[in-house]
Amino acid sequence: MQLTSKLLPRPKISRCLLVLGALSMAGPAAQAQNIDEGKSAQRLFADTCVNCHRSAKGLAKGRFRPTLFLFLQDHYTASTSAAWGLASYLASVDPPQSSRSRAASHSATKKPRSPTRPPAPLAQ
Repeated sequence: MQLTSKLLPRPKISRCLLVLGALSMAGPAAQAQNIDEGKSAQRLFADTCVNCHRSAKGLAKGRFRPTLFLFLQDHYTASTSAAWGLASYLASVDPPQSSRSRAASHSATKKPRSPTRPPAPLAQ
């Protein structure tokens, strides 16, 4: 019985040394890199968005930059700076229309009404 009690502490020590050796050989932990860092908004669009969208025109759909920023940050970009840059680019390509210009453009596309005519005389 004394023989087995002397052998038990050795595997614990060897396991600890094995774990310490493996950790020391692993080196520093790898850090995540942002591959979009330093790219212009046009380049970001050309590298990623163009896979699904033909052009940037019309993607903003009249939304303001903060709204686009929040949407892009939540769904498509890896950093806040990339989201803001892309939102600014999309808003500059497709600026939101003011309410007056919307009304003016809407009324310009309507056909003018023809003047009312008097009823035709009844044939007897």
